Amino acid sequence: MRYLIVSDLHANLEALQAVLARSAGAFDRALCCGDLVGYGADPNPVCDWVRLNCAVVVRGNHDRASTGQDDLEWFNPVARNAAIWTQQDLSPENTAYITGLPRGPVTVEAFQIFHGSPFDEDEYVIGAGEADQAFGYLETPVAFFGHTHVQGGFIWNHSRVETILRPPARSDSRSMRIDPDCAYMINPGSTGQPRDGDPRAAYAIYHTEAKEVTYHRVTYDVASAQRKIRAAGLPPILADRLSAGR
Repeated sequence: MRYLIVSDLHANLEALQAVLARSAGAFDRALCCGDLVGYGADPNPVCDWVRLNCAVVVRGNHDRASTGQDDLEWFNPVARNAAIWTQQDLSPENTAYITGLPRGPVTVEAFQIFHGSPFDEDEYVIGAGEADQAFGYLETPVAFFGHTHVQGGFIWNHSRVETILRPPARSDSRSMRIDPDCAYMINPGSTGQPRDGDPRAAYAIYHTEAKEVTYHRVTYDVASAQRKIRAAGLPPILADRLSAGR
């Protein structure tokens, strides 16, 4: 089975469309590690696609905030503004869908997906220290997560944790074999708002039979996504940061 793994779409339709165009024919099922909405100006079209095409989806913190499930006082002013705008823009059908999303981890075949970490969906697993703790909570040797907007992840390799770096900016993809003697926490990166210095939309393909994960980056129409954000009256920084991947 070939899985398309996306995360942190953040209502960026142009980025999602570019990922789907590039990955067409390369996967059998699609999964999402959360944060369908928030920040971007197309929450309904993005949610419509996820609702119709993703076999398994877990919720993210912006999904909760954008459907009234969280107290927004914990959000910074920019994120709070976007969450309130999204609450008002979402259709009743998409609000109900997002509200019903499960909290991760969720097991798919012999791997898991979650948003932040296996013990806290809001936890940022950024460094080897956080990853070392998180590996102790995994129920499968391979897991996919999001939340950090940084493509890469971590390998538990015989009692030590190693960092998986994102593909270099000059590369569109990089494949990694899954060693059955190791454990993996794999971040496909953010499709809609990368923050690892590469503005291209990120995703991953997991081929379970070949035991291989391929990280991908694809350019998209950033200018169009920016125009929509500004036209919607969302904070301008949400448009500006798309160009920098920060």
